[in-house]
Amino acid sequence: MLGQLSRRQILSLVHGKRLFSSKPNNDVIPVEEARRFIIDSMVKVGVQENHSTALADVLVAADYRGHFSHGMNRLEMYVNDILNKICDGNALPSIVKENVCTALVDGKNGLGPVVGNFSMKLAIEKAKSAGVGWVAANNSNHYGIAGWYSLQAAQAGLIGLSFTNTSPLQTPTRAKAAALGTNPLTVAAPAKNGETFFLDMATTAVALGKIEIQNRKNEPLPEGWAIDKSGKVTTDGRVAMQEGCLLPLGGTEINSGYKGYGLAFMVELFCGILSGSDYGPKIRRWLEADRPANLGQCFIAVDPNCFAPGFSDRLQDMMDFCRNMEPTESSKPVLVAGDPEKMHMDKVNRQGGITYLQNQIDASAALAEKLGVDAMKSVIRS
Repeated sequence: MLGQLSRRQILSLVHGKRLFSSKPNNDVIPVEEARRFIIDSMVKVGVQENHSTALADVLVAADYRGHFSHGMNRLEMYVNDILNKICDGNALPSIVKENVCTALVDGKNGLGPVVGNFSMKLAIEKAKSAGVGWVAANNSNHYGIAGWYSLQAAQAGLIGLSFTNTSPLQTPTRAKAAALGTNPLTVAAPAKNGETFFLDMATTAVALGKIEIQNRKNEPLPEGWAIDKSGKVTTDGRVAMQEGCLLPLGGTEINSGYKGYGLAFMVELFCGILSGSDYGPKIRRWLEADRPANLGQCFIAVDPNCFAPGFSDRLQDMMDFCRNMEPTESSKPVLVAGDPEKMHMDKVNRQGGITYLQNQIDASAALAEKLGVDAMKSVIRS
């Protein structure tokens, strides 16, 4: 019988003193091998294969795109929620009510990616028939990178947006305690020749996972990411994790952090408040697994063909204009949202797999041993 692991025990495998190296491995993990490991791990704890695959797809997509804070780094959290019966890995979401262009979905406390895929598919179907599809979901869980869902709409020729609330980690401007989550937002839209405008961002100065990665590397935080319980800016990542006080996008008030705070509140309006899920300080705190997360999420699809013709042409023109602007440093060209991800995907393709920090390799190997599944197998960097 597989024993239960507390979330703190699982995360100690990631952040504990056993893990020293912050250097990348010389070897790489093929994308399909990373995906196999996640599927095997989730199936081992009782999750059906298609739901395990849905989770693997979004976690590996995060690492493939360079968002390591939301990829393999998050697997232990999902495993532990299943082991502690905090999340129902086999639950199927259902439609509570709907009309031609909107719907409310009950996630049934299922895996976030299962809820997210169901909800965005529904939004896309509505947008294809009515021009706009707007779906709010409650009783959900962590759903991976928000951009996974906006990209589904863009791949269908639509403009896609998605939002999720999270555990309270963000301190409102002028406050000392957290009241909102990292509350990410994303928009993706199809341009020409397979190009996509792709924005995926937290409304905090950084996503929580970036602080976890700094801790994994045993490096201090840059100033402006977090504050301590007295309201002072801290560069100690463990203080930031323990006290859960991330600064909003923009940082302190003098640097317009109130704008990030306002965006986070907007996301909460679309997610927790609109869907009827828990919201803001009512969501369980990070690392606490005493009750279901009951997160709220929002999925929007818009058909640009319902508006002025030539949408993709104009979008491509705008993207190209920005990219061709004279940069302040010749070695750093002007980019548009989605370009860094494309560059990272090209790198992964060239080298034949994903390069993880040695700490992550060690943590994944420890998890594999705990679960009794095959550890990830690396290949020599090409």
